[in-house]
Amino acid sequence: FYSHRGGYVKGNVATQLISYAGFFHFLSRRLGLWCNYACQIGVCRLTFNEYMKDDFMIKIETWHKPDMGTIENVHDLDEQTWRTVEVSPIDIANKEEVAQGDYKPEEDPALFHSAKTGRGPLGPEWKNELKTDCPYMCAYKLVTVKFRWWGLQTKVENFIHRQEKRIFTNFHRQLFCWIDRWVGLTMEDIRRMEEETQKELEEVINSGTEAGKVL
Repeated sequence: FYSHRGGYVKGNVATQLISYAGFFHFLSRRLGLWCNYACQIGVCRLTFNEYMKDDFMIKIETWHKPDMGTIENVHDLDEQTWRTVEVSPIDIANKEEVAQGDYKPEEDPALFHSAKTGRGPLGPEWKNELKTDCPYMCAYKLVTVKFRWWGLQTKVENFIHRQEKRIFTNFHRQLFCWIDRWVGLTMEDIRRMEEETQKELEEVINSGTEAGKVL
């Protein structure tokens, strides 16, 4: 599949950059290829920014594998590149991995129980229990960031990496705790919800209202 996305980040950057109007709008293109979730690889690459052009890039490559996160270097990087990679495991049931301002009891897998599926809450040993209970899958995400701006490169690249991990953590916690909302949905339901969400997003963009916040 192919998708085209726009991002607006003016409300979430340092004030000293505000004079660069073109800096705050970027476009991303996402390509995905899969046969099923067990072998899916998806690539999301931010490819264009009016102000920084090729000096700003975020690339997220995802492999879904039927394991518990035990594969090393699943993206098959060369040895030199692999040495620069920081591996950050995410445990969706571990409250300590969630920022204080992000925590919501209703989105805590350690507290949630699904009325429709009977899943949850997830205890400290949920991974070991899952191995013998039902099929499972691990999402391996490789985030590559390039931000070539003298004096800001390291700070901004590290910030983006932290925020990506935060997004992955919160999203997958929500995904588990919202299971009763999406389990059983048909493709017609999903397409209808996509259209409704697109209309809502267009209204927000056209109104100039800020939506979302990075702290």
